[in-house]
Amino acid sequence: MSTRLYEHPIFLEHVTPAGHPERSDRIRAINVALEHPNFERLERRPAPQANEDAVLLAHPEEHLIAVMREIPEEEGEINQIEADTYASSKSLQAALTGIGGAMAAVDDVFTGRADNVFVAARPPGHHAEKMTAMGFCFFNNAAIAARHAQRTHGAERIAIVDWDVHHGNGTQDIFWDDASVLFCSTHQMPLYPGTGAKDEKGKHNTIVNAPLSPNVGSDHFREAFKSRVLPALDDFRPDLIIISAGFDAHHRDPLAQINLTGEDFDWATGRVLELADRHAKNRVVSLLEGGYDLEGLAESAGMHILRMMKG
Repeated sequence: MSTRLYEHPIFLEHVTPAGHPERSDRIRAINVALEHPNFERLERRPAPQANEDAVLLAHPEEHLIAVMREIPEEEGEINQIEADTYASSKSLQAALTGIGGAMAAVDDVFTGRADNVFVAARPPGHHAEKMTAMGFCFFNNAAIAARHAQRTHGAERIAIVDWDVHHGNGTQDIFWDDASVLFCSTHQMPLYPGTGAKDEKGKHNTIVNAPLSPNVGSDHFREAFKSRVLPALDDFRPDLIIISAGFDAHHRDPLAQINLTGEDFDWATGRVLELADRHAKNRVVSLLEGGYDLEGLAESAGMHILRMMKG
């Protein structure tokens, strides 16, 4: 398999308050994992910065303007956008570079420059609704990537698989009435943000939620994946699979109680790659979402990326 990774130093400069779980050390932890000899042949590229107009692929202009207003001018200043979402002077640049990496990843898999791509970016994106920044997220990277695939590469059916432990309410909001995008999510429930019940199916039954009760582990996660997510993907036959790759369902993570290991993310990655081989010419774009214990994040992201490299 040909695998690329997009990264950029700007992702370290999105500054959150001391003690905030979504912090720059998350990127540093992944970088430490990638120092292992297993990743010597991983092609690492600097993520390009997208134009502000790219945000409009999935959000109205009012949302872009609202976020831009919250970006502080002074270095070292931090603005609170919403209950747990903060912006510093470089946050907009970091968010646009995350979008740029996601769009470049889509370009790579459709032009054959790579089979699959991982984008190690922050801030994350899957909680960002059409008009709302929330849950550490400004703009919805996965949704923007999907729209870019449709607009630029003529993709007809796109699947987004979200295994972050928190439900991707933003992605669900954006694609609720869109028959061309399948959204599948495993997540803990009850938990922030409170959405993601099984009966939330979207206008065209293209929303597939597989909620997990607190304090379950590998068996329940894998069963939900096998019984709900994989059959939906098989039936949908996507041209592209985008993964909202949150690793906060790891047993070490402080924000949830789903007790997964790195092996579970390796397994789930393998199952998605099999579907991509069957339906999508191996095209997989994986975008970093959550994961707040640094050791758990490094283990899980490392195993995820290594599985993408092996196929």
